[in-house]
Amino acid sequence: MTFRFKKLGPGLLFAAASIGVSHLVQSTRAGADFGLGLIWVLGLVHFMKFPFFHFGPRYAMATGESLIHGYYRLHKLILGAYFILNLASIFTIQAAVTIVTAGLAESIFGPIKVVGLPIQSTAIYAIITLICCLVILLFGKYHTLDKIIKWVVIILTISTITAVLMAFTDFNFKVSLKQVVPKNNTEILFLLAFMGWMPAPLDISVWQSMWTLEKQKQTANYSAKLVFFDFNLGYFSTILIGLAFMMLGYLVMYHSPINFSPKAAEFSGQLINLYTNSLGPNARAVIGIAALTTMFSTTITTLDASPRVMHKSTELLLKTKFKNGYYYWLGALSIGTVIITFFFGSNMITLVKVATVLSFIAAPFFAIANYKLLTSRLTPKAWQPQLGLKIWSWVGISFLVAFSLWYILSLS
Repeated sequence: MTFRFKKLGPGLLFAAASIGVSHLVQSTRAGADFGLGLIWVLGLVHFMKFPFFHFGPRYAMATGESLIHGYYRLHKLILGAYFILNLASIFTIQAAVTIVTAGLAESIFGPIKVVGLPIQSTAIYAIITLICCLVILLFGKYHTLDKIIKWVVIILTISTITAVLMAFTDFNFKVSLKQVVPKNNTEILFLLAFMGWMPAPLDISVWQSMWTLEKQKQTANYSAKLVFFDFNLGYFSTILIGLAFMMLGYLVMYHSPINFSPKAAEFSGQLINLYTNSLGPNARAVIGIAALTTMFSTTITTLDASPRVMHKSTELLLKTKFKNGYYYWLGALSIGTVIITFFFGSNMITLVKVATVLSFIAAPFFAIANYKLLTSRLTPKAWQPQLGLKIWSWVGISFLVAFSLWYILSLS
């Protein structure tokens, strides 16, 4: 077991990147606003997206290349579309996860004031968070990420499940499992935002393929069986933690007059109070650090992966090698995140909605591209999906396209 645990990595990195805003923010809000009525959505969206995330490590193991190379081999225009979609979303996504992380830090450690500068405390924490991430990425690289993420996921899982179990002791209402369907425009928008990042945006399948290749370089006898076990473990973790946060929102906030604040620090404080109310005031520091560690892991994995895929995409599209391309994109993403934080940091909920809806609208593209690649001649026959997985993929693509059209039509 110890030997296998050491070889785990990309699947848990996927979990760490996924278990962030979609869980801490969206799942908790789902429980607070709808009770346990959206469990069907949680299960359905995980089921529908599974094949397309699974295709990331599958293609990497089959060909020794990432999905980015696969997109390029399918057609240059597919990679070009991927590049444009990424460029349109990476700054908003990075800003969203960074602001939530900064809000948690402010809630735990208190506000920071800079004499003579009219800078909000959340923005200062966002800058500090980015600096910490940059130091780790520039000096520790993938090896450091791979090493710490395993324990982060374990700590998060244990603390979250413990909080849910403790919350039941103070819950004085009959638990209702009645499922609901959002009806008005506000509820539908939340539903789409909830599905957009649950468990994560589909473009993370590209990251997964790159992490798999990186892990393969560092690990002897890195078999397909171990790769898929690692992925399935990480994917199941996202379902479990998503349900746990939904239950916390339901058990603590559903029957209370508390409303979620759109400000990052205040909202983060409410999230920490969910745990504090369940486990007692003495647990505030421990739970706060666990939540902060979770969001920090999401922030750093996103900050690492986005520049990598943009750098590699640029090289393939321009057919030119850029020696320091990763560092240029890393710097640009960091600066862009700071700018967005200064302008939109006070309204975190709106920023999260924009980022999640953008991800949901782009989901059909990634689903179709991944399926097309895995069923093409570019993937060795032995690694191509069998009929059952193909049918599963067809259903998933239909689901994502239908809901995207539903959202677009609801705007008119």
